[in-house]
Amino acid sequence: MRVAVAGCCHGELDKIYETLALAERRGRGPVDLLLCCGDFQAVRNEADLRCMAVPPKYRHMQTFYRYYSGEKKAPVLTIFIGGNHEASNHLQELPYGGWVAPNIYYLGLAGVVKYRGVRIGGISGIFKSHDYRKGHFECPPYNSSTIRSIYHVRNIEVYKLKQATDKEQVGKATKFLALDKCLPHRDFLQVLEIEHDPSAPEYLEYDVEWLTVLRATDDLINVTSGLWNMPENNGLHTRWDYSATEEAMKEVMEKLNHDPKVPCNFSMTAACYDPSKPQTQVQLVHRINPQTTEFCAQLGVTDINVMLQKAKEEQPLRGEYEQQGDLGTDDSGEDRSEYNTDTSALSSINPDEIMLEEEEEEEEVVSAHSDMHMPSVEPSDQASDLSTSFSDIRNLPSSMFVSSDDASPSPASGEERPGETVESGDEKDLTEFPLKRLSNEHEPEQRKKIKRRNQAIYAADDDDDE
Repeated sequence: MRVAVAGCCHGELDKIYETLALAERRGRGPVDLLLCCGDFQAVRNEADLRCMAVPPKYRHMQTFYRYYSGEKKAPVLTIFIGGNHEASNHLQELPYGGWVAPNIYYLGLAGVVKYRGVRIGGISGIFKSHDYRKGHFECPPYNSSTIRSIYHVRNIEVYKLKQATDKEQVGKATKFLALDKCLPHRDFLQVLEIEHDPSAPEYLEYDVEWLTVLRATDDLINVTSGLWNMPENNGLHTRWDYSATEEAMKEVMEKLNHDPKVPCNFSMTAACYDPSKPQTQVQLVHRINPQTTEFCAQLGVTDINVMLQKAKEEQPLRGEYEQQGDLGTDDSGEDRSEYNTDTSALSSINPDEIMLEEEEEEEEVVSAHSDMHMPSVEPSDQASDLSTSFSDIRNLPSSMFVSSDDASPSPASGEERPGETVESGDEKDLTEFPLKRLSNEHEPEQRKKIKRRNQAIYAADDDDDE
């Protein structure tokens, strides 16, 4: 089976499918499947654009809406995961996965499916330690904090995937493939030959073991912003093993009527962009997707979005779901709001605690604990700091994965390229962000804000932690 793998798509579906057609003509024939590895940008309309964590001037409609409306159809089955540049309100409708357009399938927050006997699993988002142990509490309309935390990976999704068995054969190696964004003269697409089961059907199927894990872990769903841990064998939990049993998988097959085929039940849930008509400001709505409703009813699991809506009705909003507007950003991409997170459980000496915010512009900042005794940045040091290259920034522990997109910005998404400086005409002075001090010992810990350029100062001295 010929499988094409694409890097960050950024909504450029027309270009990707055109490149795929060229690869088919030059290669060994048709491609059976396309896998897209994040930043898919399933943008349906201008309201979806406002739910992308990028500065306003980099919010472009691109070409996905043509596939959503039915004007075009994906020429090959396409499966993707989410990244940190997504129309999060759209993907949030499908926490367990589903069709975002005909022949284009989203794996969900985490998911496993099968195609022609090949098992395909993935997890969406990026890792941030300060949100990892929270529940899925965000919902539209997002504010300047939740528009970013919505795509931060949560421990429950990793926990679910860890319940699935690894069926790799002994002696076979795991291979990793690094690909670029969909840009001219970049290596963003590669076609691989994958062994498959010739007798398996040529349509997308649910993975029965994965569905069994979803049912078993349904009671663990959390829609609060509090920090919490997954069950483990430490004497505090009555159950910590949620792996699938043969009996439980038989029950799932009965619920599927012994047909694991993923139904082709795509339906439009929002108005589609029409370039021939003037666009109006569309209010952001927290939607319930019929695909998710049908999936949850058949499998007997909880729709996270229904649970979120009930939680909102039962508890005062407390400003957490304030109207998004322009999300506190201007054309510089600067977020002037304080990033409200609870990191009290984190150690002050762990390099993971340095929070690399996903700002898309020159004004990127990094928040660090005030008890790390950071040297202050004098105005005279700013000029030299601004000329530091990106190669001096990413000194992170090997256990923390950072996507190439987060570390290697490009003009296409409003970011910088590796090796470039952050000097520009829009550069703001550091004195606009005065350092805050604690007024008393009972107030929450405040964070100093410094230029992201200076992260190398706070890298761990121990090379083993790099």
